[in-house]
Amino acid sequence: MKTNGKVRRLGPVIAVLAALLVIAVFVSFLLGRYPISIGQAFGILADGLLNKLGLPGRVDVTWTGTQASLLLNHRLPRILLACLVGCCLSTAGAAYQGVFQNPMAAPDILGASSGAAFGAALAILLHLGSAMVVVMAFCGSMLTVLLVIYTGNHLRGKKAVGLILAGIMIGSLVSSGTSFIKLVADPENELPAITYWLMGSLNGTKPSDVLFALIPMVIGCVPLFLLRWRVNVLTMGDDECRTMGVNASRLRVTVILLATLITAASVSVSGTIGWIGLVIPHFSRRLVGNNYKKLMPVTMLFGALFLLLVDDVSRNLFTTEIPIGILTSVIGVPFFLYLISGEGDRL
Repeated sequence: MKTNGKVRRLGPVIAVLAALLVIAVFVSFLLGRYPISIGQAFGILADGLLNKLGLPGRVDVTWTGTQASLLLNHRLPRILLACLVGCCLSTAGAAYQGVFQNPMAAPDILGASSGAAFGAALAILLHLGSAMVVVMAFCGSMLTVLLVIYTGNHLRGKKAVGLILAGIMIGSLVSSGTSFIKLVADPENELPAITYWLMGSLNGTKPSDVLFALIPMVIGCVPLFLLRWRVNVLTMGDDECRTMGVNASRLRVTVILLATLITAASVSVSGTIGWIGLVIPHFSRRLVGNNYKKLMPVTMLFGALFLLLVDDVSRNLFTTEIPIGILTSVIGVPFFLYLISGEGDRL
């Protein structure tokens, strides 16, 4: 995972990405088919915050109840979820690439996305409701990866290679199960719902979705951020880890479980969204190098910014919303080709 680009200082990169993310968040409040001005957006947010805190005084009301409901119950949760999912998928991708010492590793390398797809498809087939679709997707993702870890630890050879092979085999098996569910699903109602979920979308995001995903995301992201220097040691190999007094096997499993947790939480509320976990860490390496002390925070911020911008395009480009998973592929493939080409070295 070498980088030939110019390595920049961490402080300025973080400052620029954070500023761009804040600007993108406020611009996203204004985008949509129902107009809301910047003054109205600030007023609605301030008034809602005052009400939540129980503080006296109110902001002068210049908006309608429909605008307030739209902003607080639809746009705000969707913006927050786009940032969280982008941050988590890119962080998981960087973590997997460090653990497996493989630049092509991505959040679905251990079958997390395949397991989530199977769980969600099964919930839709059984008409369990939207809340249970999220829960089943999360459980399916976690159970699949736990099975992969169990299988990989019982294979001969290097543990990292065994995990990848187990992920390919079990991920393929679970994907076959999803295909069977699509085969027996009602083509009028169930099959379109399953297909749309598999394409990935943040459409219809509710505050409850953010709350459901937030806890496992925080539980996974915070330790990964704190352990980022240890991921550097993992990239050196098991022998170097032993020399430095680090239990490579235990650390590898810990990082994998944390990365899987945030992947499962993300996919369960957004559907299958590809390429972010592969492209964003590579772009971040072009900016700050391979040191995970710098790479992890930059990847988190850039992933959040990237998915938020893609989601803005998704919901505003045409009258019919484009599934975000399609856009990330359309944008991610040429972007990745540019990064791995000679042109990408100019970054």
